[in-house]
Amino acid sequence: MFPNEWDCIIIGGGIAGLQAAIQMGRSQHKCLVIDSKEDGRSTLCKDYRNILGWPEGISGEDLRARGQEHAKQTGIQFLKDHVTKLKKSSNYLHVQTANHEFKTHTLLLATGITDRIPPIPNLKECLGMTIYICTDCDGYEVVDKPTLVLGSGEAGANFALSLLYWTDQITYINHEKAEIEDDLRKKLEENGISYIEETIESVEKAGESDLKGVLLADGRFIEGDRAFISFGGNEVHTALAKQLGIDVLNNRHIHVDPRTKETNVENVWAAGDIVAHSEQATIAMGEATQAAIWIHKRLMKILKK
Repeated sequence: MFPNEWDCIIIGGGIAGLQAAIQMGRSQHKCLVIDSKEDGRSTLCKDYRNILGWPEGISGEDLRARGQEHAKQTGIQFLKDHVTKLKKSSNYLHVQTANHEFKTHTLLLATGITDRIPPIPNLKECLGMTIYICTDCDGYEVVDKPTLVLGSGEAGANFALSLLYWTDQITYINHEKAEIEDDLRKKLEENGISYIEETIESVEKAGESDLKGVLLADGRFIEGDRAFISFGGNEVHTALAKQLGIDVLNNRHIHVDPRTKETNVENVWAAGDIVAHSEQATIAMGEATQAAIWIHKRLMKILKK
């Protein structure tokens, strides 16, 4: 049975939510983490290789499992449930889930984003190993390698151009045959990027996750050692934030104070991919720690009253 009242509730149990939870537990606050699916963006990556202390890599699922155990050791409680409604009163924030109602002095939103990934056979099995999402995270993995961009329209075309820093052996496959402006098509051609407009039938791999190429609907097989995906249309989970009147930017991410990570709504913070469009696990960790420190400072004032 969960208590009704909390010092802090964190919505989202991904990298940001877990890092904040660890900090809150170490600050000895009564804190609840609510996560509905436990399958956030970080679970897609089977091998983070840009995190301090993990040169051999660590999977998102392993990192989350370790983070949850770490947080539990500091007294943090976890609830698998879906938050349906948020509202603010003079002294509390009220959190309603499918099965519970809670009130809390402070709230951290760490609901993240969901990548739009078409259901192409074998694609997800290769994610984080030989197929990637972010050049900042994994551009290093494709240096001078034949690389495919599996994408849609201009999102994929611009992504292909951004890869030129890492490799000049690039093939962009416009899976959904979405329209591309002539000027952008010309840039692809000028930079030696091969362009194919055809539906991807399947990702071809050896073993569990070793990319060999892709099979197209017209029967062609396109070889590639590595690949990135860029289909555009990712979902930023700001529906709950909007219920509280939190400022959401034109890029659909939440605006926060750069120093404290507090939103425009008092006693509500946000961290991770929902805030900065960097979509980096390490940045999510830093922002979450920063937010939790300032939540602690606020609670010291609130709980004195």
